Amino acid sequence: MKIEHFEIQGLFLISPRRFGDERGFFEETWSRRVLSAAGIDLDFVQDNHSLSRQVGTIRGLHFQTPPHAQAKLVRCGRGRLFDVAVDLRKGSPTYGKWAGAELSAENGLQLLIPAGFAHGFVTREPDTEIVYKCSDYYAPECDGGIRWNDPDIGVDWGISGAPVLSDKDAKAPFLKDFDSPFAWEGRE
Repeated sequence: MKIEHFEIQGLFLISPRRFGDERGFFEETWSRRVLSAAGIDLDFVQDNHSLSRQVGTIRGLHFQTPPHAQAKLVRCGRGRLFDVAVDLRKGSPTYGKWAGAELSAENGLQLLIPAGFAHGFVTREPDTEIVYKCSDYYAPECDGGIRWNDPDIGVDWGISGAPVLSDKDAKAPFLKDFDSPFAWEGRE
């Protein structure tokens, strides 16, 4: 398993080793031992699986606030998507900055997103499935979001035309109107 750092502290791109032959492939997508050896110590308690039928579907930018903030390990089970994380940790030198990666069933890449980040994605192929682990259970009272097209964040979703959105995502608040409950605990 290869683990790469982004410029944003705490955000990682993980490349599981894939073993393939004429039947298909096998890969280990999560190993507490491997990630712990790399200094990543997470306990996942819930798995989620989502299907987006149309190309250009945007889901996000979502997060859960404390006391139920979630870290996520995200991968694409079918199709192709562009996955995005936005730093919401007050005091972070990268507050409001985003990073993203193309995840597909073919490339097997995963994005490890720590608590204190908003998460979203856009589909690049029809019938795209996203599968992700969460470090805390879903808590509706802690559910939050930031507007997908917030100009202060400037995510380049790589789409032309109008995206497919939920009403909730289309009306989410902007970052400038969000009082983040997340604190940066890192160092430069």
